Amino acid sequence: MIMTLWRNARLATMAGPEPWGWIEHGALLTEGDTIRWVGDDAALPAGLQPEREVDLGGALLTPGLIDCHTHLVYGGQRAREFELRLQGASYEQIARAGGGIRSTVAATRAASDDELFASARERARTLMREGVTTLEIKSGYGLSAEHEARCLRIARRLGRELPLSVRSTCLSAHALPPEFDGRADDYIAAVCAWLPQLQAEGLVDAVDVFCENIAFSPAQTRRVFDAAKALGLPVKLHAEQLSDQGGAALAASYGALSCDHLEWLSDEGVRAMATAGTVAVLLPGAFYFLRETRLPPIAALREAGVPIALASDHNPGSSPGLSLLLMLNMGCTFFRLTPEEALRGVTVHAARALGLHDRGTLAAGQRADFVAWDLQHPNELAYWFGRNPCRRRIVAGVEATT
Repeated sequence: MIMTLWRNARLATMAGPEPWGWIEHGALLTEGDTIRWVGDDAALPAGLQPEREVDLGGALLTPGLIDCHTHLVYGGQRAREFELRLQGASYEQIARAGGGIRSTVAATRAASDDELFASARERARTLMREGVTTLEIKSGYGLSAEHEARCLRIARRLGRELPLSVRSTCLSAHALPPEFDGRADDYIAAVCAWLPQLQAEGLVDAVDVFCENIAFSPAQTRRVFDAAKALGLPVKLHAEQLSDQGGAALAASYGALSCDHLEWLSDEGVRAMATAGTVAVLLPGAFYFLRETRLPPIAALREAGVPIALASDHNPGSSPGLSLLLMLNMGCTFFRLTPEEALRGVTVHAARALGLHDRGTLAAGQRADFVAWDLQHPNELAYWFGRNPCRRRIVAGVEATT
Protein backbone atom coordinates (compact mmCIF):
# COMPACT_ATOMS: atom_id res chain seq x y z
CA MET A 1 0.00 0.00 0.00
CA ILE A 2 1.24 3.46 -0.90
CA MET A 3 2.14 5.78 1.97
CA THR A 4 1.36 9.43 1.26
CA LEU A 5 2.28 12.50 3.28
CA TRP A 6 -0.20 15.37 2.94
CA ARG A 7 1.29 18.59 4.33
CA ASN A 8 1.09 22.39 4.40
CA ALA A 9 -2.54 22.53 5.57
CA ARG A 10 -4.68 23.91 8.37
CA LEU A 11 -6.48 20.95 9.95
CA ALA A 12 -9.95 20.94 11.49
CA THR A 13 -9.68 17.36 12.70
CA MET A 14 -12.94 17.42 14.73
CA ALA A 15 -11.03 15.27 17.24
CA GLY A 16 -9.33 16.07 20.53
CA PRO A 17 -9.94 18.78 23.14
CA GLU A 18 -9.21 21.86 21.01
CA PRO A 19 -12.12 23.69 19.35
CA TRP A 20 -12.51 22.25 15.86
CA GLY A 21 -9.67 19.85 16.71
CA TRP A 22 -7.55 22.64 15.26
CA ILE A 23 -3.94 22.22 14.08
CA GLU A 24 -2.58 25.41 12.50
CA HIS A 25 0.42 23.89 10.70
CA GLY A 26 -0.80 20.38 10.06
CA ALA A 27 0.20 17.25 8.21
CA LEU A 28 -1.47 13.93 7.65
CA LEU A 29 -0.02 10.55 6.71
CA THR A 30 -2.11 7.94 4.89
CA GLU A 31 -1.35 4.35 4.01
CA GLY A 32 -3.75 2.92 1.48
CA ASP A 33 -7.27 3.81 2.63
CA THR A 34 -6.31 4.55 6.26
CA ILE A 35 -4.99 7.57 8.14
CA ARG A 36 -1.82 6.53 9.99
CA TRP A 37 -0.77 9.81 11.63
CA VAL A 38 -2.12 13.35 12.11
CA GLY A 39 -0.40 16.24 13.81
CA ASP A 40 1.71 19.36 13.64
CA ASP A 41 4.07 19.34 10.67
CA ALA A 42 7.01 20.02 12.99
CA ALA A 43 6.20 16.88 14.98
CA LEU A 44 6.38 14.43 12.08
CA PRO A 45 7.79 11.11 13.33
CA ALA A 46 11.42 10.55 12.37
CA GLY A 47 12.31 7.97 9.80
CA LEU A 48 9.19 8.26 7.67
CA GLN A 49 9.73 7.34 4.06
CA PRO A 50 6.46 8.04 2.25
CA GLU A 51 6.39 7.10 -1.41
CA ARG A 52 4.46 10.26 -2.18
CA GLU A 53 4.24 13.77 -0.77
CA VAL A 54 1.44 16.24 -1.52
CA ASP A 55 1.71 19.96 -0.80
CA LEU A 56 -1.81 21.21 -0.03
CA GLY A 57 -0.82 24.83 -0.45
CA GLY A 58 -2.14 26.05 2.87
CA ALA A 59 -5.64 24.70 2.30
CA LEU A 60 -8.12 24.01 5.07
CA LEU A 61 -8.49 20.26 5.61
CA THR A 62 -11.58 18.66 7.19
CA PRO A 63 -12.99 15.17 7.35
CA GLY A 64 -15.05 14.22 4.31
CA LEU A 65 -18.62 15.46 4.63
CA ILE A 66 -21.34 12.92 5.38
CA ASP A 67 -24.95 13.39 4.26
CA CYS A 68 -26.73 11.01 6.60
CA HIS A 69 -30.33 11.41 5.34
CA THR A 70 -31.25 11.47 1.63
CA HIS A 71 -33.94 10.01 -0.64
CA LEU A 72 -31.77 10.20 -3.74
CA VAL A 73 -33.37 7.49 -5.93
CA TYR A 74 -36.72 8.50 -7.42
CA GLY A 75 -38.49 9.39 -10.64
CA GLY A 76 -40.03 12.69 -11.66
CA GLN A 77 -40.30 15.93 -9.71
CA ARG A 78 -42.99 17.81 -7.79
CA ALA A 79 -42.65 21.46 -8.75
CA ARG A 80 -46.45 21.75 -9.17
CA GLU A 81 -46.92 20.86 -5.50
CA PHE A 82 -44.52 23.66 -4.61
CA GLU A 83 -46.88 26.03 -6.39
CA LEU A 84 -49.88 24.58 -4.55
CA ARG A 85 -48.23 25.12 -1.19
CA LEU A 86 -47.50 28.72 -2.13
CA GLN A 87 -51.23 29.06 -2.84
CA GLY A 88 -52.05 27.84 0.65
CA ALA A 89 -52.31 24.06 0.47
CA SER A 90 -50.50 22.24 3.30
CA TYR A 91 -48.12 19.31 2.92
CA GLU A 92 -50.71 17.16 4.68
CA GLN A 93 -53.58 18.33 2.43
CA ILE A 94 -51.57 17.56 -0.71
CA ALA A 95 -50.69 14.10 0.61
CA ARG A 96 -54.28 13.28 1.54
CA ALA A 97 -55.45 14.37 -1.93
CA GLY A 98 -53.24 11.74 -3.56
CA GLY A 99 -50.24 13.94 -4.22
CA GLY A 100 -47.07 13.93 -2.22
CA ILE A 101 -45.20 10.68 -1.89
CA ARG A 102 -47.73 8.74 -3.98
CA SER A 103 -47.08 10.88 -7.05
CA THR A 104 -43.36 10.15 -6.76
CA VAL A 105 -44.13 6.45 -6.31
CA ALA A 106 -45.99 6.43 -9.63
CA ALA A 107 -43.11 8.19 -11.41
CA THR A 108 -40.54 5.89 -9.83
CA ARG A 109 -42.38 2.73 -10.78
CA ALA A 110 -42.72 3.98 -14.36
CA ALA A 111 -39.01 4.79 -14.73
CA SER A 112 -36.47 2.24 -15.94
CA ASP A 113 -33.51 1.17 -13.83
CA ASP A 114 -31.16 3.09 -16.12
CA GLU A 115 -33.28 6.24 -15.85
CA LEU A 116 -33.38 6.03 -12.06
CA PHE A 117 -29.64 5.39 -11.88
CA ALA A 118 -28.76 8.25 -14.23
CA SER A 119 -30.82 10.83 -12.33
CA ALA A 120 -29.59 9.63 -8.93
CA ARG A 121 -25.98 9.65 -10.17
CA GLU A 122 -26.24 13.30 -11.17
CA ARG A 123 -27.70 14.21 -7.78
CA ALA A 124 -24.92 12.31 -6.03
CA ARG A 125 -22.29 14.05 -8.14
CA THR A 126 -23.70 17.44 -7.19
CA LEU A 127 -23.35 16.57 -3.51
CA MET A 128 -19.88 15.13 -4.07
CA ARG A 129 -18.65 18.33 -5.71
CA GLU A 130 -19.22 20.07 -2.37
CA GLY A 131 -17.09 17.62 -0.40
CA VAL A 132 -19.48 14.74 0.37
CA THR A 133 -17.63 11.43 0.65
CA THR A 134 -20.34 9.31 2.36
CA LEU A 135 -24.11 9.46 2.07
CA GLU A 136 -27.17 7.49 3.01
CA ILE A 137 -29.88 6.68 0.47
CA LYS A 138 -33.33 5.60 1.61
CA SER A 139 -35.83 3.62 -0.42
CA GLY A 140 -39.50 4.44 0.02
CA TYR A 141 -40.62 5.50 -3.45
CA GLY A 142 -41.24 1.98 -4.75
CA LEU A 143 -43.59 0.67 -2.03
CA SER A 144 -43.73 -2.85 -3.44
CA ALA A 145 -41.36 -5.78 -3.07
CA GLU A 146 -40.18 -5.40 -6.66
CA HIS A 147 -39.73 -1.66 -6.74
CA GLU A 148 -38.24 -1.26 -3.27
CA ALA A 149 -35.58 -3.83 -4.14
CA ARG A 150 -34.97 -2.04 -7.43
CA CYS A 151 -34.31 1.29 -5.69
CA LEU A 152 -32.01 -0.31 -3.12
CA ARG A 153 -30.03 -2.06 -5.87
CA ILE A 154 -29.56 1.31 -7.60
CA ALA A 155 -28.30 2.80 -4.33
CA ARG A 156 -25.76 -0.02 -4.06
CA ARG A 157 -24.74 0.53 -7.70
CA LEU A 158 -24.03 4.20 -6.99
CA GLY A 159 -21.64 3.14 -4.25
CA ARG A 160 -19.86 0.74 -6.61
CA GLU A 161 -19.54 3.08 -9.59
CA LEU A 162 -18.80 6.42 -7.90
CA PRO A 163 -15.93 7.42 -5.59
CA LEU A 164 -18.41 7.56 -2.74
CA SER A 165 -19.52 5.42 0.22
CA VAL A 166 -23.26 4.70 0.16
CA ARG A 167 -25.32 3.34 3.05
CA SER A 168 -28.73 2.05 2.04
CA THR A 169 -31.76 2.24 4.31
CA CYS A 170 -35.05 0.44 3.75
CA LEU A 171 -37.88 2.96 4.15
CA SER A 172 -40.64 0.82 2.70
CA ALA A 173 -42.87 2.09 5.54
CA HIS A 174 -42.85 5.56 4.00
CA ALA A 175 -46.45 5.85 2.80
CA LEU A 176 -49.39 3.64 1.94
CA PRO A 177 -49.37 2.60 -1.74
CA PRO A 178 -52.67 2.80 -3.65
CA GLU A 179 -53.08 -0.99 -3.86
CA PHE A 180 -53.25 -1.08 -0.04
CA ASP A 181 -55.79 1.72 0.41
CA GLY A 182 -57.57 1.28 3.74
CA ARG A 183 -55.31 -1.64 4.69
CA ALA A 184 -52.38 -0.08 6.48
CA ASP A 185 -51.89 -3.05 8.80
CA ASP A 186 -51.78 -5.40 5.83
CA TYR A 187 -49.18 -3.20 4.17
CA ILE A 188 -47.02 -3.21 7.30
CA ALA A 189 -47.24 -7.02 7.31
CA ALA A 190 -46.02 -6.98 3.70
CA VAL A 191 -43.11 -4.68 4.55
CA CYS A 192 -42.06 -6.99 7.37
CA ALA A 193 -42.24 -9.95 4.98
CA TRP A 194 -39.95 -8.23 2.43
CA LEU A 195 -37.15 -7.50 4.88
CA PRO A 196 -35.55 -10.99 5.06
CA GLN A 197 -35.12 -11.18 1.28
CA LEU A 198 -33.80 -7.63 1.02
CA GLN A 199 -31.28 -8.42 3.73
CA ALA A 200 -30.35 -11.73 2.09
CA GLU A 201 -29.51 -9.82 -1.11
CA GLY A 202 -27.24 -7.50 0.87
CA LEU A 203 -29.35 -4.44 0.11
CA VAL A 204 -30.09 -3.08 3.59
CA ASP A 205 -27.88 -1.40 6.17
CA ALA A 206 -30.72 -0.06 8.34
CA VAL A 207 -34.53 0.16 8.50
CA ASP A 208 -36.54 3.38 8.77
CA VAL A 209 -40.23 4.24 9.22
CA PHE A 210 -42.22 7.44 8.73
CA CYS A 211 -44.11 7.62 12.03
CA GLU A 212 -46.66 10.40 11.58
CA ASN A 213 -50.39 11.04 11.44
CA ILE A 214 -50.26 10.99 7.62
CA ALA A 215 -48.11 7.85 7.58
CA PHE A 216 -47.79 5.05 10.15
CA SER A 217 -48.72 4.78 13.81
CA PRO A 218 -46.39 3.97 16.70
CA ALA A 219 -47.92 0.48 16.90
CA GLN A 220 -47.23 -0.12 13.20
CA THR A 221 -43.73 1.30 13.61
CA ARG A 222 -43.09 -1.15 16.42
CA ARG A 223 -44.00 -4.08 14.15
CA VAL A 224 -41.44 -3.00 11.55
CA PHE A 225 -38.80 -2.45 14.22
CA ASP A 226 -39.46 -5.90 15.68
CA ALA A 227 -38.95 -7.43 12.23
CA ALA A 228 -35.72 -5.46 11.78
CA LYS A 229 -34.48 -6.43 15.23
CA ALA A 230 -35.11 -10.12 14.49
CA LEU A 231 -32.78 -9.76 11.49
CA GLY A 232 -30.14 -7.85 13.43
CA LEU A 233 -30.73 -4.66 11.44
CA PRO A 234 -30.40 -1.26 13.16
CA VAL A 235 -33.34 1.13 13.02
CA LYS A 236 -33.89 4.84 12.40
CA LEU A 237 -37.06 6.94 12.46
CA HIS A 238 -38.69 9.90 10.74
CA ALA A 239 -40.00 11.24 14.04
CA GLU A 240 -42.03 14.20 15.27
CA GLN A 241 -41.93 16.18 12.01
CA LEU A 242 -45.57 17.31 11.90
CA SER A 243 -46.89 16.22 15.30
CA ASP A 244 -45.77 14.49 18.49
CA GLN A 245 -46.44 10.78 18.03
CA GLY A 246 -44.00 9.70 20.73
CA GLY A 247 -41.91 8.15 17.97
CA ALA A 248 -38.54 9.31 19.26
CA ALA A 249 -39.01 7.60 22.63
CA LEU A 250 -40.23 4.48 20.83
CA ALA A 251 -37.22 4.45 18.51
CA ALA A 252 -34.85 5.08 21.40
CA SER A 253 -36.25 2.03 23.18
CA TYR A 254 -34.93 -0.01 20.23
CA GLY A 255 -31.52 1.68 20.43
CA ALA A 256 -32.17 3.60 17.20
CA LEU A 257 -29.17 5.04 15.39
CA SER A 258 -31.04 8.28 14.81
CA CYS A 259 -34.33 10.11 14.94
CA ASP A 260 -34.77 12.66 12.16
CA HIS A 261 -36.74 15.95 11.79
CA LEU A 262 -37.85 16.38 15.46
CA GLU A 263 -39.66 19.72 15.29
CA TRP A 264 -42.30 18.37 17.71
CA LEU A 265 -39.92 16.41 19.93
CA SER A 266 -41.02 16.29 23.58
CA ASP A 267 -38.90 16.45 26.72
CA GLU A 268 -39.58 12.74 27.20
CA GLY A 269 -38.27 12.06 23.71
CA VAL A 270 -35.13 14.08 24.40
CA ARG A 271 -34.44 12.13 27.59
CA ALA A 272 -35.03 8.79 25.87
CA MET A 273 -32.67 9.68 23.02
CA ALA A 274 -29.99 10.81 25.45
CA THR A 275 -30.21 7.56 27.40
CA ALA A 276 -30.07 5.45 24.23
CA GLY A 277 -27.29 7.44 22.56
CA THR A 278 -29.56 8.12 19.60
CA VAL A 279 -28.45 10.92 17.26
CA ALA A 280 -30.80 13.82 16.49
CA VAL A 281 -30.67 14.47 12.75
CA LEU A 282 -31.97 17.94 11.92
CA LEU A 283 -33.18 18.68 8.40
CA PRO A 284 -33.21 22.44 7.80
CA GLY A 285 -33.92 22.06 4.08
CA ALA A 286 -37.35 20.57 4.78
CA PHE A 287 -37.97 23.12 7.54
CA TYR A 288 -37.25 25.90 5.03
CA PHE A 289 -39.06 24.45 2.01
CA LEU A 290 -42.24 23.64 3.95
CA ARG A 291 -42.07 27.05 5.67
CA GLU A 292 -42.28 25.48 9.10
CA THR A 293 -42.24 27.71 12.16
CA ARG A 294 -41.81 25.28 15.04
CA LEU A 295 -38.12 24.79 15.81
CA PRO A 296 -36.63 21.53 17.08
CA PRO A 297 -35.75 21.81 20.80
CA ILE A 298 -32.07 22.59 20.24
CA ALA A 299 -31.37 23.85 23.76
CA ALA A 300 -32.91 20.74 25.33
CA LEU A 301 -30.91 18.46 23.00
CA ARG A 302 -27.70 20.31 23.89
CA GLU A 303 -28.39 20.20 27.60
CA ALA A 304 -29.12 16.47 27.48
CA GLY A 305 -25.95 15.77 25.50
CA VAL A 306 -27.77 14.35 22.47
CA PRO A 307 -25.45 14.37 19.41
CA ILE A 308 -26.84 16.66 16.70
CA ALA A 309 -26.33 15.89 13.02
CA LEU A 310 -27.43 17.81 9.92
CA ALA A 311 -28.42 16.38 6.54
CA SER A 312 -29.86 17.53 3.24
CA ASP A 313 -32.97 15.28 3.31
CA HIS A 314 -32.82 15.55 -0.47
CA ASN A 315 -36.20 14.48 -1.84
CA PRO A 316 -38.57 15.79 -4.50
CA GLY A 317 -41.41 16.86 -2.22
CA SER A 318 -40.09 18.68 0.82
CA SER A 319 -36.34 19.28 0.37
CA PRO A 320 -35.18 19.34 -3.27
CA GLY A 321 -31.87 21.00 -2.38
CA LEU A 322 -28.55 19.41 -3.29
CA SER A 323 -26.11 21.45 -1.21
CA LEU A 324 -24.93 20.11 2.15
CA LEU A 325 -22.96 23.34 2.60
CA LEU A 326 -26.22 25.28 2.38
CA MET A 327 -27.59 23.03 5.13
CA LEU A 328 -24.70 24.15 7.35
CA ASN A 329 -25.73 27.76 6.84
CA MET A 330 -29.42 26.95 7.39
CA GLY A 331 -28.59 24.95 10.51
CA CYS A 332 -26.92 28.06 11.92
CA THR A 333 -29.43 30.66 10.73
CA PHE A 334 -32.67 28.73 11.43
CA PHE A 335 -31.68 26.49 14.32
CA ARG A 336 -28.98 28.70 15.89
CA LEU A 337 -26.30 26.04 15.81
CA THR A 338 -22.77 27.30 16.10
CA PRO A 339 -20.59 26.85 12.99
CA GLU A 340 -18.58 24.20 14.86
CA GLU A 341 -21.76 22.33 15.85
CA ALA A 342 -22.87 22.46 12.23
CA LEU A 343 -19.60 21.01 10.95
CA ARG A 344 -19.66 18.29 13.60
CA GLY A 345 -23.20 17.62 12.39
CA VAL A 346 -21.99 16.65 8.92
CA THR A 347 -18.87 14.80 10.06
CA VAL A 348 -18.50 12.99 13.39
CA HIS A 349 -22.20 13.04 14.40
CA ALA A 350 -23.41 12.20 10.89
CA ALA A 351 -21.11 9.17 10.89
CA ARG A 352 -22.59 8.05 14.19
CA ALA A 353 -26.12 8.47 12.79
CA LEU A 354 -25.17 5.87 10.16
CA GLY A 355 -23.54 3.52 12.66
CA LEU A 356 -20.10 4.26 11.17
CA HIS A 357 -17.17 4.60 13.55
CA ASP A 358 -14.34 4.64 11.01
CA ARG A 359 -14.86 8.17 9.69
CA GLY A 360 -15.98 11.67 10.62
CA THR A 361 -12.69 12.78 12.22
CA LEU A 362 -9.10 13.12 11.08
CA ALA A 363 -7.34 10.71 13.41
CA ALA A 364 -5.03 7.72 13.22
CA GLY A 365 -6.92 4.56 12.30
CA GLN A 366 -9.77 6.40 10.58
CA ARG A 367 -10.69 5.96 6.95
CA ALA A 368 -8.76 8.40 4.75
CA ASP A 369 -11.74 10.49 3.64
CA PHE A 370 -10.98 14.20 3.74
CA VAL A 371 -11.51 17.43 1.85
CA ALA A 372 -9.19 20.34 1.07
CA TRP A 373 -11.01 23.69 1.00
CA ASP A 374 -10.00 27.07 -0.40
CA LEU A 375 -10.78 28.68 2.97
CA GLN A 376 -8.87 30.13 5.90
CA HIS A 377 -11.04 28.84 8.76
CA PRO A 378 -13.71 26.13 9.12
CA ASN A 379 -16.32 28.66 10.28
CA GLU A 380 -16.41 29.82 6.65
CA LEU A 381 -18.05 26.53 5.63
CA ALA A 382 -21.25 27.69 7.35
CA TYR A 383 -20.80 31.32 6.31
CA TRP A 384 -20.65 31.29 2.51
CA PHE A 385 -23.50 30.08 0.36
CA GLY A 386 -23.76 30.02 -3.41
CA ARG A 387 -20.01 29.39 -3.56
CA ASN A 388 -18.23 26.06 -3.69
CA PRO A 389 -14.79 26.27 -2.03
CA CYS A 390 -14.01 22.53 -2.39
CA ARG A 391 -10.49 22.23 -3.83
CA ARG A 392 -9.77 18.48 -3.53
CA ARG A 393 -11.75 15.47 -2.32
CA ILE A 394 -9.90 12.37 -1.11
CA VAL A 395 -11.87 9.13 -0.70
CA ALA A 396 -10.24 6.09 0.88
CA GLY A 397 -6.84 7.72 0.36
CA VAL A 398 -7.32 8.44 -3.35
CA GLU A 399 -8.00 11.84 -4.84
CA ALA A 400 -11.40 11.61 -6.47
CA THR A 401 -13.18 13.46 -9.23
CA THR A 402 -16.87 13.40 -10.03
